[in-house]
Amino acid sequence: MSFITVLFYKLAKDMFSKSCEYGIRAAIYIAKQSMKNRKVSQTEIAKSIDSPVAFTAKILQKLSKMNVIRSSKGPTGGFFLEIPDLDRVKLWNIVVAIDGNSLLEDCSLGLQKCNALRPCPLHASFVKIREDIRITLEGTSLRFLAEEVSGGLAFLKR
Repeated sequence: MSFITVLFYKLAKDMFSKSCEYGIRAAIYIAKQSMKNRKVSQTEIAKSIDSPVAFTAKILQKLSKMNVIRSSKGPTGGFFLEIPDLDRVKLWNIVVAIDGNSLLEDCSLGLQKCNALRPCPLHASFVKIREDIRITLEGTSLRFLAEEVSGGLAFLKR
């Protein structure tokens, strides 16, 4: 296995923070329930994605603040997405809301400044990988992911 291949596997494994992983799973669960015209509580979301309630609450607060998901208070309140939001919200929106855009901008070797003018040794190798990641994140809607889960083709818990 080449050094680049090993590094790519490491990058893919550690691509998202734990908060971001839970945020993606929570948003997919909310999208799935919103397709059934249901609002869901943070407790229900946490249980459905195998996440601690307090940790889930912080993530949901971030996602709400960044207008990725919506929330309403009161006895009929909860977290939800409007039907048009299911197509509008992409994986990229969730990643940026929680982890920022460092995934596509930070140097893969951790250097403070790495770009085409002053590249690190891996810069050129990762340009295509990052472009593929960006295209995937920007092109994948919550509706698509929720339909995959609803259809039994993908899962939110092991």
